[in-house]
Parts: sequence; C-alpha cells; structure tokens
Amino acid sequence: MFVPPSYADLGKSSRDLFNKGYGFGLVKLDLKTKSSSGVEFTTSGTSNTDSGKATGSLETKYKMKDYGITFTEKWTTENTVAAEISLEDKLAKGLKLTFDTTFVPNTGKKSGKLKTAYKRDYINLGCDVDFDFVGPTIYSAAVFGYEGWIIGHQMAFDTAKSKLAQSNFSLGYRAGDFQLHTHVNDGAEFGGSIYQKVNNKVETAVSLAWTAGSNNTRFGIATKYQIDQDAYVSAKVNNSTLIGLGYTHTLRPGVKLTLSGLIDAKNIHAGGHKVGLSFELEA
Repeated sequence: MFVPPSYADLGKSSRDLFNKGYGFGLVKLDLKTKSSSGVEFTTSGTSNTDSGKATGSLETKYKMKDYGITFTEKWTTENTVAAEISLEDKLAKGLKLTFDTTFVPNTGKKSGKLKTAYKRDYINLGCDVDFDFVGPTIYSAAVFGYEGWIIGHQMAFDTAKSKLAQSNFSLGYRAGDFQLHTHVNDGAEFGGSIYQKVNNKVETAVSLAWTAGSNNTRFGIATKYQIDQDAYVSAKVNNSTLIGLGYTHTLRPGVKLTLSGLIDAKNIHAGGHKVGLSFELEA
C-alpha cells in the first residue's frame, strides 16, 4: 500500500539537500526541552551578520495522545502571538483538523485559518480556509499515487474577488532510492528535480527551473556525504556559480553544531562571501 505525500512535500527530499545544513549570514541557537508533564519548549534565537538584526521565538507544545489533540503556542520578538490546536485520527483514521490564529498586539491585526487534511492509501487531500474580513481564501490540494507514480494539483480561490488566485500541477515518480518531481505553477513557472540516494553515505540532487517568456534557466546541483553516524558534509552549486558548503556534527547526544559558508566564485576576490553558525541543544 502507498500513501502519497501532501502537495507541499512533493520533491521534499531534493529540497532538503539544497536547504538543510546551511545558514548563510546567520548565527543561530535552538534549545529544545521537555517538562515532566510532557510540555515541549522550543526557544530559538537568530542574529543576521549583515544587518545585525536579532530575532527570537518561544514555542510550547502539549500533546494529549489519548484524545489525538495537540496544543501549540508561539511568541516572537516581532510581537506576534500564534496559537494552534489540532485533532488527528479521532473523527476518522487519516483525518487531521487544525485551527490556528495569529495576533499582533501592536496593530491589533488578527488572522485565522482552518486546515483539513486526509490521507489514506493512494490519496492525500487537503483544504484550508484563510479567514479574512474582506473575504476568505480557499486553498485545496489533492495528490494521487499508484505504483510509484504521483500526480497532484493545488489551487487557491479568492472569494472576495471571485477568481482563481493559484493553480499548480505536479507529476512525479518514486522508485526506492530514486525520486523524480516536476511542476508547473500558474502555467508560467516550470521546474523539476531529481533525487538519488547513491548509497548509505551519499545523496545527490539536481534542480531545474525556468519562467515562461524568459531564456534564463536556473539550475543547481547538491550533494551530501555522511562521514560517520555523527557528522556529514554537504555542498551545492548553482548556475550563478554560488557555491555553498556545510558541515554538521553531533558533538554529543542533544548537541549539534553546523558550520556553513557561501562563496561567490565569480567574485572570489571581491568579498561578500557569507558564513553561518548554528547550535542545536536538546535536553
């Protein structure tokens, strides 16, 4: 039996190779703890080395496993408060209902979204309603999979303007350690990616993208090498000759260090290269 991923997770393996293990121009600290009562706390702080701007957030999460309910609250230094409650696998197996809200005390701005997701063999469906005083926006997505083939559609409908705001299509194929993903967004943006797990230590990915009416094709190559069970190195390069390098090491259980750098190969002597540092602590 095959349960396809959600539309947002199509091509995720390839994207993770391009995104995870990098933090160019940032110094970041993440701390995760869990109380004896089961409440999870996640504290995050980030400093931008270019602008000097520092941001932070505090998130709490509590799960009532017997009832399938999860409560999440988050506060950021940008003075935004968010709350979310979800119910999973209780009304029906594979069905998840989520309601989240955000509130900005400084401006009084409020927003809310009702999310539904349903997955079972061969299908993965989703429908979100973004509440707005002018008129809600409805987002829907459907993914169907059979014998490794995956086809999906995502759309957004603006009820205030009574028009289709977004229409995306995707087609892909999965076969063990190989994944192919292609997509068309709004009939104007085209893209595709290939992911392959060469062996237990090496993963590779290739990404392509272009826009209708433009002769500029964007592409990138990424790879990851697992040195041992505690450390791995990653590298990527794109058609603008921007080279990204990353090194992630689990110093001890619950302590992870990530170093990364971005090199502009076209202007190797001009400067402007970026470095990043990240610490993840979990207790």
